[in-house]
Amino acid sequence: MNRYAFAAATAAALAAVTGGIAAAPTIFAQGAPQVPGVQDPARVTAGTYALDAGHTLVGWEVSHFGFNDYLGLFGNITGTMTMDPANIEAAKVEVMVPIAEVSVASAGLKDHLLRPGKDGGAPDFFGPTPGMATFTSTKVVKTGAMTADVTGTLTMNGKSAPVTLTTEFVGAGANPFNKKDTVGFHARTTIDRTQWGVNYAAPFVGKDVTLTISAAFEKQ
Repeated sequence: MNRYAFAAATAAALAAVTGGIAAAPTIFAQGAPQVPGVQDPARVTAGTYALDAGHTLVGWEVSHFGFNDYLGLFGNITGTMTMDPANIEAAKVEVMVPIAEVSVASAGLKDHLLRPGKDGGAPDFFGPTPGMATFTSTKVVKTGAMTADVTGTLTMNGKSAPVTLTTEFVGAGANPFNKKDTVGFHARTTIDRTQWGVNYAAPFVGKDVTLTISAAFEKQ
């Protein structure tokens, strides 16, 4: 490529990039740095919300032989929430987590998590058709201006047990892309996996699993 052709190609590339920036929402424009979501309960409106599956995640952490912690992630999560900011304790939440879509750094570990049991026996972890883990709230207790404890039933692996999520309101506002009113929360809890029949290598691989949840709900 001669220098004239190179200059023309460079100019075309720059035009494509700057054109893409110009087409982006005004939120990204210079001089308009305000973040759409703000930790302001006055921005939350009453109604029915659906989880934003593309931006909701459940992380898990478990001790590996007491040497270090291993981390994994669930995504493509669905669910609904009905909420009135004037009566937070009447809120209802239902969440469904597809276990088979677990993400881990080790392909070998994912294979083990979803491996069928030997000789027709029970799998070590979830097996090849684990279905959904579901959480259905039964009680919400406001604990602060931005926090609440959300108690509910976690059903997984054919077993159910109560779980309480320590929850924090993170922010609310209009999503700049789809214009939907959005509310976000962080939540955390620790469960004993053996309550749901996931017993493999316990307690050498820790029984206690810490769940960290980042959830975004869009008003319907």
